[in-house]
Amino acid sequence: MGSARLVKPSGGWIPDQSFTDLGARAAGGAGGARAKLEAWLDQLAAWNQKMDLTAARDAAELVDLMVADASVLAGRIPEGARVVDVGTGAGAPGLALAILRPDLPVTLAEPLTKRVSFMRTVIGALGLANVDLRAVKGEALRPEEGAGWDVATSRATLAPVEWLTLGLTLAPHAWVLLAREPAPEGNVVETVEYTWPLGGAARRAVLYERG
Repeated sequence: MGSARLVKPSGGWIPDQSFTDLGARAAGGAGGARAKLEAWLDQLAAWNQKMDLTAARDAAELVDLMVADASVLAGRIPEGARVVDVGTGAGAPGLALAILRPDLPVTLAEPLTKRVSFMRTVIGALGLANVDLRAVKGEALRPEEGAGWDVATSRATLAPVEWLTLGLTLAPHAWVLLAREPAPEGNVVETVEYTWPLGGAARRAVLYERG
């Protein structure tokens, strides 16, 4: 069974101004990235009618859940950094980040078959050469497999403290994405507070480095 039908607004899923408001840095300008994000969300809305890929109830919530975090991270990850995203689900934040920052080699780890099938379809359709999709849990990854990742990300896959421990095992820097939860203790490099311009929950992204 799928979820409720998600209806695309007449002006598209994402207004261009949203990228500017959140400081996203997309190679070739926001327009090119926006087109790929729109195509991904089109596929997600269609697939979601047949299988549960997102809990979003409407278009604004879909974009908030799938794009907001990546838009924040896109302006804060160094050029060419090797990224690993654990528990990517239907693409947040790893797939969206790979679209916004084609200079980043991004490894996506997702164990559920239906989500992997969906992402393979999208990655192929969009020609995302910078994405390496792996059908595994994050705990099964080893740093040497990615020739040493530089940055680890994850969204709502593990409790914040558990994720931070795993993330800093995989890479020297890890982003912890938070809503109301307290930030784990650790070596904090940066904290970013943000809200998706179209209306969404206030969140924080906290960057940690290995001690």
